[in-house]
Amino acid sequence: MLGIQYPILQGPFGGNLSTVKLVATVSNMGGLGGYGAYTMTPDEIISIDQQLKAATGKPYNINLWVSNSDVPVGGISDADYENTKAHFKPYFDELGIPLPPKPSSLFSTFEDQAEALLTTRPPAFSFMFGIPSQTLLDEFRKKNIAIMGAATTLDEAIALEEAGVDLIIASGFEAGGHRPSFLDKSENSLMGTFSLLQVIKEKVKTPIIAAGGIANGKGVAAALALGASAVQVGTAFLATEESNITPFYRQTLLSDKSNHTVLTRAFTGRLGRGIRNRVSSDAIGKEAELLPFPLQTQFMSSLRKAAFDQQQSDMILFWSGQIAPVLKHTKAADLMQVIITETNDYFNKTYNN
Repeated sequence: MLGIQYPILQGPFGGNLSTVKLVATVSNMGGLGGYGAYTMTPDEIISIDQQLKAATGKPYNINLWVSNSDVPVGGISDADYENTKAHFKPYFDELGIPLPPKPSSLFSTFEDQAEALLTTRPPAFSFMFGIPSQTLLDEFRKKNIAIMGAATTLDEAIALEEAGVDLIIASGFEAGGHRPSFLDKSENSLMGTFSLLQVIKEKVKTPIIAAGGIANGKGVAAALALGASAVQVGTAFLATEESNITPFYRQTLLSDKSNHTVLTRAFTGRLGRGIRNRVSSDAIGKEAELLPFPLQTQFMSSLRKAAFDQQQSDMILFWSGQIAPVLKHTKAADLMQVIITETNDYFNKTYNN
């Protein structure tokens, strides 16, 4: 269906963490590279797709968010902004930077971004945080673009199947980054990958891609044994030199700090998993003092930059899945080859015995 040699997908990273080089490396080795484009303008998406086509003649995936704003009609009140400022002011003061003005700008709309993809025609299109309209999905089908939607619950998987997607990405709560829930609150949609995979497999016929907590051949073998048609590997590829994370970020992912991850809304306004720190701990029980996505992201952007510049890891959310403590490889090609070899060795050993 995807035209790939191995059932291994590289998780698409948003927030400028994806790179053409990483996508091309995975795709050229027989997997499906993925590029996260939800923060990009339509023109930027067209440019990236052109770069991807130049870098690889193999299939690749571009990912978008169906819902990219939780801001209520009319925006946020000055009182809401003052509450957020009061909570975060000590961090800004500690880093010696001013508090930002009240945020107001939003990302490009999903519909405009999707139109850019229909123009460029990538081999595969994945989406999260909802389901596009049937009209839009039909347009992707007409152009023979493979369609993949993310589910965090059985109900979401059933909804995706009813919409006619080609593949369902079953995203377990172990996964790093944002929880792409859309039918219920993310906090109510926290099933583990292998349980989620099995219940979806029992109820839907659409092929399933298991995502979350998979970083090596044994994880791939386990997912395939439980009925997955493929797997999506995120954090392990994020830690490689081909991704766009900083050396400080990579060092943190590969350190003992990655032993402790947490689900938090403190940095973006949407629930996501990253390495636990002081800011995430201080925000527990104080969700009312956070701005809705993406305003919280914009509010925290200068703090994030200053914390990176001063290497204050306790004020940075390093996106990371729970599997990070087992990571070993910093070259994407090495990681890909090891996953392929380990998976083949496991099944060869199992069936030969």
